[in-house]
Amino acid sequence: MKQGIHPNYNLNAQIICASCGRTWTTGSTMKAIRTDVCSNCHPFYTGQQRIVDTEGQVDRFYKKLQARQQFISEKEARDTARTSPERLVSELDLGTKLTENLAKAGITKVGQIIEKLTEGESTLLAIDGFGRKALADVKKRLRQLGYELPQTEEAAA
Repeated sequence: MKQGIHPNYNLNAQIICASCGRTWTTGSTMKAIRTDVCSNCHPFYTGQQRIVDTEGQVDRFYKKLQARQQFISEKEARDTARTSPERLVSELDLGTKLTENLAKAGITKVGQIIEKLTEGESTLLAIDGFGRKALADVKKRLRQLGYELPQTEEAAA
């Protein structure tokens, strides 16, 4: 053995468990050793199910999980608001002339348009200033936004 290159060996090195606080002595090149868990508190040896979290990993995981659940609930709320029958016709960006013609006929909400489509396309076409192109534009925009349009006999023909 070469002299002066080897570390000092301590016969009374103290080991300290960070979880339960238990201490004991052993031989080591270090004077003190800190461990996260020991055989006194480790779930494998104790048979108890518990989470040993010294660096906050479990808390970070739960925060991410909670953020994900919040994101999903906000997305669902946006989707339901997006396809709400109470949505105003003016929010559909159909053009001012078409929106005004529908407003003159007393149709201000998307639910009213869908009701008229259920009765038949002719009820919408009977509105003054509302033609086939306007009907096609309205249907196209409603489908883009995710609305379910009723199938009518006139549309199938």
